[in-house]
Amino acid sequence: MRGARVHNLKNVDVDLPRNSLVVFTGVSGSGKSSLAFGTLFAESQRRYLDSVSPYARRLIDQVGEPDVDSIDGLPPAVALQQQRGTPSARSSVGSVTTISNGLRMLYSRAGTYPRGQSILYADAFSPNTPEGACPRCHGIGRVFDVTEKLLVPDDRLTIREGAIAAWPPAWQGKNLRGILITLGHDVDKPWKKLPQKTRDWILYTDETPEVPVYPGLDRDQVRDAIERGDSPSYMGTYSSARRYVLNSFATTQSQRTKKRVSQYMQISECPDCQGKMLKRESLAVKFAGLDIGELSQLSLTELAEKLRAVIEAKPTAKDLHRERTIVAERIATDILARVETLTTLGLGYLSLQRSTPTLSPGELQRLRLATQLRSKLFGVVYVLDEPSAGLHPADTQALLGALDELKETGNSLFVVEHEVSVIEHADWIVDIGPDAGQHGGEVVYSGPIAGLRDVPHSHTAEHLYQGGEPKRPLSAGQTRQSENWLELVEIERNNLQGLDVKFPLGVMTTVTGVSGSGKSSMVSQALVELVRDSLGQKPAVDAPASEVDLLEQAGETPTGGKIAGGANHVRRLVSVDQKPIGRTPRSNLATYTGLFDHVRKLFAATKKAKSRRYDVGRFSFNVAKGRCANCEGAGFVSVELLFLPSVYTPCPVCQGQRYNGETLEVIYRGKNIAEVLDLTVEQANEFFGDEPPIQRALEALLQVGLGYLRLGQPATELSGGEAQRIKLATELQRAQRGDTLYVLDEPTTGLHPADVDMLMSQLNGLVDAGNTVILVEHDMQVARQSDWIIDVGPGAGDQGGRIVAQGPPAKVARSRKSRTAAFL
Repeated sequence: MRGARVHNLKNVDVDLPRNSLVVFTGVSGSGKSSLAFGTLFAESQRRYLDSVSPYARRLIDQVGEPDVDSIDGLPPAVALQQQRGTPSARSSVGSVTTISNGLRMLYSRAGTYPRGQSILYADAFSPNTPEGACPRCHGIGRVFDVTEKLLVPDDRLTIREGAIAAWPPAWQGKNLRGILITLGHDVDKPWKKLPQKTRDWILYTDETPEVPVYPGLDRDQVRDAIERGDSPSYMGTYSSARRYVLNSFATTQSQRTKKRVSQYMQISECPDCQGKMLKRESLAVKFAGLDIGELSQLSLTELAEKLRAVIEAKPTAKDLHRERTIVAERIATDILARVETLTTLGLGYLSLQRSTPTLSPGELQRLRLATQLRSKLFGVVYVLDEPSAGLHPADTQALLGALDELKETGNSLFVVEHEVSVIEHADWIVDIGPDAGQHGGEVVYSGPIAGLRDVPHSHTAEHLYQGGEPKRPLSAGQTRQSENWLELVEIERNNLQGLDVKFPLGVMTTVTGVSGSGKSSMVSQALVELVRDSLGQKPAVDAPASEVDLLEQAGETPTGGKIAGGANHVRRLVSVDQKPIGRTPRSNLATYTGLFDHVRKLFAATKKAKSRRYDVGRFSFNVAKGRCANCEGAGFVSVELLFLPSVYTPCPVCQGQRYNGETLEVIYRGKNIAEVLDLTVEQANEFFGDEPPIQRALEALLQVGLGYLRLGQPATELSGGEAQRIKLATELQRAQRGDTLYVLDEPTTGLHPADVDMLMSQLNGLVDAGNTVILVEHDMQVARQSDWIIDVGPGAGDQGGRIVAQGPPAKVARSRKSRTAAFL
């Protein structure tokens, strides 16, 4: 490759071996992904798509053409990234891995049918086809409905006093009340005193009568007015409360309305199919004694056992259905091979029915990797984005085995990775850096791993080698001691069954264990919910934007258990997760951290802004007066091309700057507002050197290793790890006080070991200030530096959910039961 200039790459030239495992390393933001995905994969895809018809091309999600002089000898490439894609309520582990297709064939050809039922085709076992979907829930397994208790929370109120809380606010609600008055209903009697038949009609009727409305008149006056033939103010059409709620949720574009009406909706298991999503005829067919819904609910490990039993049952001479037994054995053998690939990658705890929106990005990537292992392609470049993310070191060994298998079948692997064990396993290392953003984008080293130890400027070499030797585990050191403990008892959540656990307060605790062992269930769910309840905090629930969000929220199982002691030592809870900081490109780093408010005040205080009477709102790209009218402040426009995909191009009016010309004429210290948004955190830190409120936010972002991000970088471009560290930085810039409990779920995702050191110094600072930090983590660098470790396991799913070992790192490292001990 010659002359790569994508993002921060500085005219990079590099030669890479084919049929090898090539690992791209470097600190976060150094340019690894720009080289692997932005250049190599993008160019490979562009060349392939050049040979595809324009009609087919528009159906493929294309990446842009990379800025590179030449790449020679580049095979076709397959990218396995950590993006979730658009989550769908209908996408599941079974559909992503195509195992569900095999199961449908198995039930169609080898299932046991009730007497007299004709054979069903495979489509009849799919919830995504008209032949298979349950008619009541349309194949989702759940139904959306409303109840009287939800629609009328306080039945002591009258309709005039607002008993029907679910009714639309303002004029629309008064309109419905006026219609009920015309229809002869008593709107001044407490709701609970109205006849049940009347209440049911008002809330649930499908009728839509159109009647005259006389605002301000009571029931008797309206009746008199109608008898006199008085002309009404207008004719009004009635719509029941249920109809209003369900229609509004399905059709409104307003997030506020969606959030409002969703609180009156109830999601329950479909009564017709019991959540199995299929028609009754399909569920009547059994295989190995189970219908297809029950089989899909088994963990992959349990499914493998069932299939092995079928395969081992050879047909006998007495067998009346000999051909069916042979078909069952053949199809089951193919399905078993696919399932075993997944269990080898440490995913045996998942079920086929598990929906993809509930999976972590790491789990989803390993599902795709398993599908590629089965495809037996040859001569392909696989580009992987941190395949070890979310993996316990024990599971990483299985992952390396899978990567070796792809390599041995004649493929090349380009892996962006920070995990030391993956780096050490590589045939070839490309170290990008030396630092992040504008201080990176160069090849620090390219060659076999042995040569890396002699490179003076490599942060990767520093962490792999000490004095030229492989880096050794850290010594136990002096751990901080805890005086108080937070004690949880009888926790019930997912695979935790009646678990008792104690967390030391005032120190740093790392919760470890293999993927799927129950760490997140214990910490991010049970602990957070119980502490939140004890503090009287309400969880911040995002407005559900779609059925998928509602189903996800409804799918959350309640936590059982209680806090038995220590709650009085926790005054505040801060839970930092990896959910995006915004769903649209309008949300960015500057707006989320709050520093943009201060920046806009500075612009509004300039002489030119004051002379033109521009207020702070003028400098927001979400407000009409200051933003570009053509792109409405988005900075880009969508161009529809016939037979080609829609292309997003910078807005031709503002050239991607988001603001109108008059706003951009206001200059603060030589830069307009758009140029300030284009600064990286590091550049902005120098630019706003004498502005304490802005400096505080920028310093916090630098401390968590995000100096390379642009202030205006859209939220949609950020990884889960970056989003989590932005949340942490937003928290760090606040005035610190003691007795706060910080809970973080895998904060080192996407971090180079050098950045992990920076993060740890920040977290240690929080502990030294009298706070408690509890982390769910697979990174042994973090676990070794903690004061206390709680190891959950021993296995995943039903094999987990117990505490295997706990204590200071040196003690847990000696445990014979713990799978984490060997790696400590």
